[in-house]
Amino acid sequence: MLKQDFANNGFTHLDPLLSFDEVAELRKVYDRLLEDKRLTAGLRSDLSGNNTKLQAVEKITQIMLPSRIEPRLLQQQVYSKALQWAQNLLGDDMALDFDMLINKAPLTNTETPWHQDAAYWIDLPDKRSVSCWIALDDVYEDNGCMWFAPRYDNNLLKHTHSKEGGALSIDVSPKNGRPIPLKAGGCTFHDGFTLHYSKGNSTNGPRRALILNYRPHKMIALEREQGMDHTGKRQFRK
Repeated sequence: MLKQDFANNGFTHLDPLLSFDEVAELRKVYDRLLEDKRLTAGLRSDLSGNNTKLQAVEKITQIMLPSRIEPRLLQQQVYSKALQWAQNLLGDDMALDFDMLINKAPLTNTETPWHQDAAYWIDLPDKRSVSCWIALDDVYEDNGCMWFAPRYDNNLLKHTHSKEGGALSIDVSPKNGRPIPLKAGGCTFHDGFTLHYSKGNSTNGPRRALILNYRPHKMIALEREQGMDHTGKRQFRK
């Protein structure tokens, strides 16, 4: 059923992917990384576009490659479980390309605009990809659960920066989007061309998410050859 939903619409969900104990262990690592701005410097940004030192609270914190900072993350069951699902959905050659944390702080009420992840990536000949978005808190509309609109093709829409340094967005929001609320430990899967969005966190609690992104081994190698390692800085071989 999940595989058919993903093939037909470009997204699906699984609730749960992780046990309560697995979520609790991930939260410990997650919160340490979130609190340590020095350790995560260079891989950290605020997707709201407000990246000034004058801002007391990061509204939408993104930390790229958390497993590079804390390699013990890779020993967590979530990485092997999500990989199995990625291979089930798109083939045995799927592998982890990159991971990231996205946190919406309490009472910041800042949306992530409608976009396609492929707008952030370089063009590759094999366009298979799947992102596993894992909720580490119960998520629903008021704290920023994921919304999706069914994907009909692999066309990339025109995107612009919603704010300087902020997230990419499309000009017109789809009318057929729907929210996917989850319990902590649940997850969604979507491909790079599927439009998605989330409202801001208007609640008193956190909205923590771990995202694991998969694509074919050969395409990961091609990305690296072209200088793309998802740190936000192109690293070209000399």
